[in-house]
Amino acid sequence: MKNRLTAVILTKNEVNNIVDVINNAGQIADQVLVVDSGSTDDTVLLAEKHGAKVVFRAWDNDFSAQRNFALKYVATEWVLYLDADERLNEQLIQSIRTALSETGKQYSILRKIHAFGFKYRYGIFKPDEVLRLFPAKSVHWENKVHERPVCKLPKERLKGSIEHYTYNCWQQWWDKAGHYTSIWAEDVYNKGKRTGISGAFFHAAYGFIRAYIIQLGFLDGWSGLYSSLQHFIYTLMKYLKLYELQNKKTKKC
Repeated sequence: MKNRLTAVILTKNEVNNIVDVINNAGQIADQVLVVDSGSTDDTVLLAEKHGAKVVFRAWDNDFSAQRNFALKYVATEWVLYLDADERLNEQLIQSIRTALSETGKQYSILRKIHAFGFKYRYGIFKPDEVLRLFPAKSVHWENKVHERPVCKLPKERLKGSIEHYTYNCWQQWWDKAGHYTSIWAEDVYNKGKRTGISGAFFHAAYGFIRAYIIQLGFLDGWSGLYSSLQHFIYTLMKYLKLYELQNKKTKKC
């Protein structure tokens, strides 16, 4: 079973997570590969100290490009993608061990979200299913943000879960929201998407209703309410930035 699996982790200034995620991934992976995009803290030093191979790719606002770049350094049959703030639970580790003996499949995993000191059960942060384990030669990624894998193999869901310890504070969410919405607007604009003011508010309002009512966010109490409001703000920012961008482009023409 040696040399079967590489765990890929994207990083930039992840000093608070890097040791734990490497140790966690190392329970199942033969190699841990860190793709760093220019950390200014001790992320790279700690990663190498704890046995990971570190490669560098300059950040250009494209998460898929980072993930696809990693494949150049994967020499194993299988590749597992993890974020620095994610951890595999014990049941999932055992499931992955079993999956590595199979062929011709890609695997999804249930991911459970921890944010602002709360473990979500419903709403926009409810547990979701993510595709993360693939034969290395059968996958590539697309979309600059909210990237998704493209793999034609049959899908199977593994037992166990990823525990995702995301936003620790409001400022962290706000900073990421601002960054991600800008990337999204630029990406979809270049793909031909357009919107208006009314469209932006419609998408945002529907996003709130979907998160709070349809996805039962209200059952998470106050946490469900403010996560749904966050989703309203996030969605509104995305579309207003797209509207702003298309107006700027028009004026330049």
